[in-house]
Amino acid sequence: MSVAVETGMWQLDTTASTVAVRHKTFWGLVTVKGAFGTVSGRGEVRPDGTAIGTLTLDVASLDTKNAKRDTHLRSADFFDADNHPEITFVAREAELRDGDKVHVGGQLTVRGISRPLTFVARLLGADAEQVTLDAEFTVDRNEFGMTWNQLGMMGGLTTIATTLRFTRAAT
Repeated sequence: MSVAVETGMWQLDTTASTVAVRHKTFWGLVTVKGAFGTVSGRGEVRPDGTAIGTLTLDVASLDTKNAKRDTHLRSADFFDADNHPEITFVAREAELRDGDKVHVGGQLTVRGISRPLTFVARLLGADAEQVTLDAEFTVDRNEFGMTWNQLGMMGGLTTIATTLRFTRAAT
């Protein structure tokens, strides 16, 4: 499969995009799942076929279907939403290689702490008006100052799963 994505500016289609999290807790016996309800982003496909862009998540929009847990996740024990209301990922380079694989490198900022992040996304579809990417990767929450771990029950990595659809931005 060889797909060329049109050069220019692209805007995240928030109605067709999801960013979800999964984390094992209670010593790996329970998987907590949640999704960010407010996500925004934009990108640019450059003439050489590479892309750059930014994705922003509203921390307060994380919904795990448990109000008490969501309040705790917004607290200073975890995301510290009062002081750091957004999570951002800045893609410094994204390049389509190996058919439908998009190699992405950039910087993830959570709680004001930035760390490099690389992962491989899949190009699910592209035409002149829209591009859809799918990715799943893990992050270590400890690297972002989220070390709260009562009784050692929250070890391990957090899995992030995304489906992002971008539409051509109006010029």
